[in-house]
Amino acid sequence: MTGPKLANYLKTHRKKSGLSQREVAAVLGFKDGGLISRHERSRHVPPLRHALAYEALFCVPVSILFGGLHETVQADVEAALEELKRHLQSKSGKGPLASLTALKLEWLTVRRRGDEGLNE
Repeated sequence: MTGPKLANYLKTHRKKSGLSQREVAAVLGFKDGGLISRHERSRHVPPLRHALAYEALFCVPVSILFGGLHETVQADVEAALEELKRHLQSKSGKGPLASLTALKLEWLTVRRRGDEGLNE
């Protein structure tokens, strides 16, 4: 049985690479390793540009590098989508916006199946 995911796996991948925090900082264009340390310890969530830089550096998707954070965000989005679905289902099926509501409900139904036709 596996335990909960870490908020991020930056230190794991940095150690596997043999790079120091200072070296990672230099590659990413930071002045020193302090920010790398804060990212590794989850004291600071990096902005998207930095997260994508980590992805490029370690050749590991952001969703894996930040596994625990990814799971938390995903759960929050799924809960919000369920609430949206309940709200849309409670609307009357009549009126000028009925077809738009139906489209949204259809998208919500098929999005988890990866139906590309509705995602375009």
